[in-house]
Amino acid sequence: MNKTELVEKIAAGAGLSKVDAKKALDATVAAIKDALIAGDKIALVGFGTFSVNERPAREGINPATKEKITIAAKKVAKFKAGAELADAIK
Repeated sequence: MNKTELVEKIAAGAGLSKVDAKKALDATVAAIKDALIAGDKIALVGFGTFSVNERPAREGINPATKEKITIAAKKVAKFKAGAELADAIK
């Protein structure tokens, strides 16, 4: 499902116009993104939890040259499905 299809589903499910549904989706995604940038954790009960994890720097190997390289530390977004969502998928 792409963004356009998701907007159509939201519009149909909530009785909104597609324009209003797109605005609501964009605002939701922006709020989640801003919270993650600030280092906050977002918990949507029944759906799941969004958080930021930090990966430490580590050594790797360049597969082409077999040279050892240093892979820089970075932050990654993480999503953990809630119990209701996990049960619905089974």
